[in-house]
Amino acid sequence: MAIIEIANRQLSVGIDTRGAELAYIRGCDGTDYLWSGDPAVWASRAPLLFPICGGLKEDRYAFKGKNYVLPKHGFARKTEFTGQRVSDTKAAFVLESSAATLRVFPFAFKLTVTYELIGNKLKVTNAVENPADETMYFSIGAHEGYTCPEGIEAYEIRFDEKQTLDGYILDGNLLENNTLRIIEDSDRLPLKQAYFAVDALVFKHIKFNKVTLARIGGDKKVTVEFDKAQYFLLWTKPNANYICLEPWCGVQDIVGSDFDLTKKEGIIALNGGENYTFTHTIACF
Repeated sequence: MAIIEIANRQLSVGIDTRGAELAYIRGCDGTDYLWSGDPAVWASRAPLLFPICGGLKEDRYAFKGKNYVLPKHGFARKTEFTGQRVSDTKAAFVLESSAATLRVFPFAFKLTVTYELIGNKLKVTNAVENPADETMYFSIGAHEGYTCPEGIEAYEIRFDEKQTLDGYILDGNLLENNTLRIIEDSDRLPLKQAYFAVDALVFKHIKFNKVTLARIGGDKKVTVEFDKAQYFLLWTKPNANYICLEPWCGVQDIVGSDFDLTKKEGIIALNGGENYTFTHTIACF
């Protein structure tokens, strides 16, 4: 486990080889944008979700008549990657299938995570390669937590266009079919602790690809822009001073899941020899 740092004149970024997880995003003036990872509250900062996003019913799934156990968000976030600093402003991290991963995820894969600083933006590219002949089924998602020192209710989520958003209700780690209207015809979502009394706000089949976390009445903000994600989540622990902005290419199991991985909502089917790339950028102001 080691921290690899990249930097330019505007930002310095540290990435842990364990999980290829961001350790910090810091402005040239010393401003911290990423959650600190306080173990008394939430020890993670920005876990990479692979090969599933969210939880599975009974933490298991079935593929070709065999059952597999896989914990919430998969194994990548707790696995050591091979990392290298490519340049002053770029670093790359690689995880490949192994005997250990094949026991819980029966697919060969190569996952490459690249971090690159471009001005005040951090570009994160997740490239999944299927080197085998058979189809691989997986999900991938981002889970960065951003610091809100004054508490989350001093912040709001801003959209480029007005949105009507229904949050899907969670039953533990699983999704119900019921929804709760969060905002209607608005480009702003004020954050409330009450939203996170159960767990997260889950938005499905989204029509936006950019969100901004902004201090109400202040200048500090972070904008996250992403491609391909059909799902977006907001999450924090009750009364904690951070909020996670989470674009996902995949989603939790539903309460009535039949465990079949190939039929799971949001699952990505990647043919043998093909690649899948999911990119998002984090702009800090």
